Amino acid sequence: MPDVLRDRAGVALGAGALALIAVVLIATGEKESLVIGVISGAAYGLLALGLVLIYKSSGVFNFAQGEFGTIAVYVLYLLHFEVPYGLALLGALVAAVVFGLLLERLVIRPLYDSSRVILLVATAGVALLAISVEIWFGDAQGKTIDRAFPTLDRFSILGVQVSDQRLLLLGVLATLAVVLALFFNRTNLGLAVIGASQEPTATELVGISVRRLSTFTWALAALLGGLAGVIAVPDSGGFTPGILTSAFLIPAFTAAVLGGMTSLPGAFLGGVIVGVIQAVATSAPLFDFIPGSAGTLVVFVVLVGVLAIRPQGLLGRAA
Repeated sequence: MPDVLRDRAGVALGAGALALIAVVLIATGEKESLVIGVISGAAYGLLALGLVLIYKSSGVFNFAQGEFGTIAVYVLYLLHFEVPYGLALLGALVAAVVFGLLLERLVIRPLYDSSRVILLVATAGVALLAISVEIWFGDAQGKTIDRAFPTLDRFSILGVQVSDQRLLLLGVLATLAVVLALFFNRTNLGLAVIGASQEPTATELVGISVRRLSTFTWALAALLGGLAGVIAVPDSGGFTPGILTSAFLIPAFTAAVLGGMTSLPGAFLGGVIVGVIQAVATSAPLFDFIPGSAGTLVVFVVLVGVLAIRPQGLLGRAA
């Protein structure tokens, strides 16, 4: 099957599954879970995009993806006391990108020719180091952080108040879906990134530096992680060290696997589906018998199920 037809079939399958879930939730009175799930799933989708970009370009699952967002949140928190919120937001995103560039230059590039397992462990080590530094400088206590937009009841959708901050999250995800689709399909740089991920030797032979493309990809992934952090975390009003790694990374990884670890559209779609499933598991009486966090357990079950039944995901390709 041609790639375009395969992608369209995967999108149709995922959209159909999401539509069926929405109908069932509305019919069973779980309308709030649907809205909350879509909103939280947008954050998972942003983080999953970064995971897919790194995996697509280097075959590595980046355990430090969540810390791009956490670093951005800490910088936003610190700068907001000194400068206007807009400048603090920009500074936070710059810090995330710088962190991504340093990670690629100091850790990934020296290990570029090593096995993928070594690179995976290296990113896990960087994530643990980042969390330790956050605890060292900021202690382990939770901190409050302001939203970019204070209005909490701009709209009401299916009985759920949707704040301006949540609208910003949905708007950023939708915008990135269009921008990244155009970038990877219509620009020379985007096509070069895809070419390097599929045929690195051939890409080098035509004069394109695969390692420079790797630097760009890590910077872009860091920016996506930073966006997820500075938009999603302030909506909850507070954060702790490693917040995106502890609360967002596994759902984002599940979203990336569900959508297909090599599919950018799949990351968007998988994020929304995982967000809805988690919201339902958290609120539906059907899961009351599960002790602790039912949403987390169900996300793990979905992850294991996808890996066992369809490891290539909805839009991925079978090996």
